[in-house]
Order: sequence, then C-alpha cells, then structure tokens
Amino acid sequence: MASSQISDLHQQNHHEVLEEEDDDESSRSSRRFPEIGPTTVPDPSTSSSARSIHSRSSSEMKRSKKGWRAWRMKRIRRLFVLISLLALFFLMNWWMISRLQDHRLGSHKVVRVLRRNSSSSSSSSRVQWSKFGKGKKHRSVIFSRMLALAAHALAEGEGKPEPKDLWEEPLTEASSWSPCADQRNWEPCEGKNGYILVSANGGINQQRVAVCNVVTLARLLNATLVIPKFLFNSVWRDVSQFSDIYQEEHFINYLKPDINIVKELPKELQSLDLEATGSIVTDTDVMKEAKPSFYLKHILPILKKNRVVHFVGFGNRLAFDPIPFQLQRLRCRCNFHALKFVPKIQETGALLLQRMRQDASRSGPLDPHLVGPYANIKGKPDHTTKTSRYLALHLRFEIDMVAHSLCEFGGGKEEKEELEAYRNVHFPALSLLKNTSKLPSAEYLRSEGQCPLTPEEAVLMLAALGFRRKTHIYLAGAHIYGGESRLAALTSLYPNLVTKEKLLSPSEIEPFANFSSQLAALDFIGCAAADMFAMTDSGSQLSSLVTGYRIYFGGGKMPSILPNKRRLASISAKNATINWNVFVVRVRKAVRQNKQVHGRPVSRSVYRLPRCRECMCTTVTTTKNRQSRTSRGRIHVSNSSIPLDLMRTPNL
Repeated sequence: MASSQISDLHQQNHHEVLEEEDDDESSRSSRRFPEIGPTTVPDPSTSSSARSIHSRSSSEMKRSKKGWRAWRMKRIRRLFVLISLLALFFLMNWWMISRLQDHRLGSHKVVRVLRRNSSSSSSSSRVQWSKFGKGKKHRSVIFSRMLALAAHALAEGEGKPEPKDLWEEPLTEASSWSPCADQRNWEPCEGKNGYILVSANGGINQQRVAVCNVVTLARLLNATLVIPKFLFNSVWRDVSQFSDIYQEEHFINYLKPDINIVKELPKELQSLDLEATGSIVTDTDVMKEAKPSFYLKHILPILKKNRVVHFVGFGNRLAFDPIPFQLQRLRCRCNFHALKFVPKIQETGALLLQRMRQDASRSGPLDPHLVGPYANIKGKPDHTTKTSRYLALHLRFEIDMVAHSLCEFGGGKEEKEELEAYRNVHFPALSLLKNTSKLPSAEYLRSEGQCPLTPEEAVLMLAALGFRRKTHIYLAGAHIYGGESRLAALTSLYPNLVTKEKLLSPSEIEPFANFSSQLAALDFIGCAAADMFAMTDSGSQLSSLVTGYRIYFGGGKMPSILPNKRRLASISAKNATINWNVFVVRVRKAVRQNKQVHGRPVSRSVYRLPRCRECMCTTVTTTKNRQSRTSRGRIHVSNSSIPLDLMRTPNL
C-alpha cells in the first residue's frame, strides 16, 4: 500500500515536470525519468497517459502562439485603417474649407474691410472689393486671401509714413550720370550710295526703335534716308504716319549733321519696280539683331546697284553689339533728342500731367523733353488742393499680350478658347507652332517669370512695397483683357487710380480716337513724367523706352520699379497661407534686386539701359584715403571712381 502511494506520488511529480518542459525537452518524453527510490519503476499504462497529456499541451501552445500572431496582425490592420480614415477626414475637411473660402471670397458678394480715415484716427470707413473672373479654384483662393490681407494692411497703414526710400533711387551713383548723346565727333554723311526706305511694323514703340535703327544703318551705309512709313497693323489698327506723331522738320534738321534725310524719293526713282529689281528686304531676309558686317556684305551691294533699298518690317534687325562707338551714340541721339511729339500730342500731354499733379504751376524734370513749350503752362495755382506726386503703372494686360504669352490667367475653358481664336487670327505662326510642337506648359512659363503680371498681382505688389491707399496712380495701357471687372481689385484698393480717358474730357480726347499710336504717345508722356514708374512686364517696348527715357533725363531722381516676376510667381504659388509681413519682405527683396544701378551689359538695348559711355557721361567722384580696388564693375584709380567701360578706348 505504501509502495503504491509512493509510486503515485512520483508519477504526479513526473507529470508536473513534463508540463514545465519546452518543446525540445518534450521530444524526449519517452526516456525514463530518474527513479525516486532505489527500485521504483513507473507503470507502463501511466507513461502512455503522460505522453498523451504532453502532446495535447504542446498543440495548445502552438495554437496559442498562432492566435497571438493573428491578434497582433489584426490590431495592426485596424490601426492602419484608423489612420487612413483620419487622413481622409482631414483631407476632406481641408477641401471643404477651401471651397467655402472660395465661395465667400471668390463670389460676387462684397467683402468689407474697415480702414482708418486719414483725417481722423477715430473715424472709419469700409473698403469694398469683389472677386471677378472664372479663375481656377486654387489661384482664386490665393488671390482672394491675399487681397483681403492687402486691404487690411492698407487700412492699418493710413496715417503712417511710407517707407523712406519708396520714391527715391536706391543708390547715389544714379545721379552721377548725365546725358551726352547730343555730342558729335564726325563729319556729315553725304548719303551718296543711294536711298533707304523703311516701312516699320508694330505699334508706336516698336516703330520708334525701327526708326532709330534705320537712322544708324543709313549712316553705316552712307545712304540718304527717306522719312519712315508706318505699316497698318491688324492689332493696333492705326493709320497714323510719322508726321502724325513726330515733328518731321525737327527730325530732319536735328539729324542733318549725321545723315541726309528727305521726304520722298527723287522723281526718277519713284517709278522703279522695287520688287522686280530685288530692292525689297523683309524680316525673313535679315536675321534678328544682325551685325553691321551683314549689312555691309549683303545690303550695300544691292543699294549701290539699284540705288534704292526698301526695308519692310525692320523689327529689331540691328544688333546692339558689336557696333562702332559713334554709331551707337547716333542711336541714342535719335531716340532721346531727334524724336519729338507733334504739338497736338504735347499740348494734350501737358494737360494730362497738370491734372495728375493737381497743380498747373508745377513742372517735372522731364517735361521740357516730353511736352516742349507746353511744359510751362500759365495757370492759376489751386492752393486749396495739395500738390501730389503720382505713380504711373503700365499694366501690360491687353489681349494681344495675354494671347501671345501662352499663359493661363484663371479664365478656364472659356478663356482658352477665346485666346486660341485670337491667336489663329493675329498670330497664325504661333498657333501653328503650338499645334505642331510641344511647347512649355503654362505652369512652367509662369514659374519662369514669362507671364505678364495680372491686375491682382500688380496691386498686391504695390501694397507690399508700401504705397498708401490714397496714392494717385496713372494707369497706362489700352483695353485691359477682361474689361472693368478685371480692374476691380486695383480700383477698390487704390481709388485714386485714373486713366487718360478719365482725366481728359470727351472733346479733349476725341482728336485721338481711333488712333491707338497717338493714344499710346499720351501714355508715354504720362509714364515718363511720373514721380515713380512701375511696369508689370519688362518685355514691353513701352516700359523699356519709358525706363530708358527716365534714366537718360532723370538725373538719378526718376526711379522705376521692375519686378522679378520669377520670384513673385514663386511667392504666389508656394505660399497659399503666407503671412502678410513675410509676403511684404519677400516682395520688397524681389523688387530691390532690380533697382540697382548698373551699366549696360553687352548686347542689351541702349534705349532701355542708356547708362553706357556711348549715350551718357558720368562725373568723377573724388574720394580720400580710399584703397584702390576693383569690384562691382568699378575701378578706383588715383582716388577717383570711374566705371570700367570708360577706361576702354572707343571703337571708332
């Protein structure tokens, strides 16, 4: 009996040991465990039961491990689904908020913004502006939000001083340059090799460049120039000729020491069939910005043989470099001194300036060169109205510019179809290229700064630069694409914005009706004489010529704003939630980079950048105890600061 109890006790201990062993140890369950007592041997039936229990325990452990793994994967899947749902929720929430913002700010409902009254800090008024157009949603949201911030900033800025250097040239070096293209150092040209005719295309500004280029070419070829003709343009639709815009007699007499100019061909040459004799030269016959050597080699023989050469178009067909020194100076002399507007344009332009300045007795530094004897208009000053300076803005946003840029401006499908139809009519070559070649996308063109600024972008730039709401603005340009509604942001944030059509009475502007070139001449006067000039597209000929005119005659006191469109596009595209103060800093930096005073780089236009030895002269600034150094394009020699290009010997 005792032996049986001892055997059962040992068998129980044996089962407990088996349950605590791992899988490796359980594989050896057939072995005998150490005997408990000298002669004790487990019962065979009991050992079989133990093996069965161990097998069930091992299977349960394996199932337990598999279950734990399955439970863990299930938890991970549930967590992933939860995170995905949360992400989708926030994405939908952002989309709904953006749609709501676009509905509130992009619809025709008015957003009212409180602003301070300049006459009393305690009184206030509401500024209204509305969004317009059918723009893409993402661009509409950005503009709507930024315009609201700009309106608020202008309201907060009432009564506060403007940035100190807002209306000034950034560097004193600008005032050291003075005009000297009127100086001559050669004998008059006889023009004995023949006659040059030119029919210039484009608008008034392209024609102005063509005229000065052909004057230079006449001197190069020793030819007599016939008064230029202007081609009728399907875009501008203006029949004006040279004598309708410029003083013909002044042009002939002023350039007499340089070239011989006549009003028409001699009678014996008028009957010549120029096409049959091969005397007609089109833009397809001459490469763009051809060098003087090209004309000496290919055009001079035709001129000597046929006695007449007729250039048709002549748009940018003469290079700026390399070219002899005196020929380059002749170019500047023609642009800045020989071309004077006719009295009709001068008188109306003077009236326009008088009303912009709100004072008939005030005269600007460029007035004598722009409006001649009408600069000193006798009038009784209005002492009740404070004389104000004004900003001229050239908003190059006419349909021809918009269509030719191949950019998109938020008008959706309707805009694309309208601009494509316009290109098919007025720019067929561009339409053909667009349909047969892979051109850069509209997004890429904008990111590279190739698109003209929209009215919304222009007003944001002005507000960021610090121009106050009460600033008087002269808006230059023809019919803005999109009409009056597209100007809503400008007129709402800057209510003192006017055009020539608003400044002049119907009877005063009527003589210029249907003459786009003459109207553009009024814009030229209004922009060139302004206290500050801002452009939205540096490729515009008007902006280029106005900027050069202000540099040449301005004495360093006529600043211009040339925005870095690539930087502005980056700011607008990547900063949908940008803080206004950060926006201001970035815009001012982008504009400041282009306000530096530089000499004309090689091959750049002397009409736009006349700060070069051929067109302007610079005074010598004496300094003491300054180390000689060469940097930033200047060299210091014998305590004097002289531009590097003046150290070179002129190529006569």
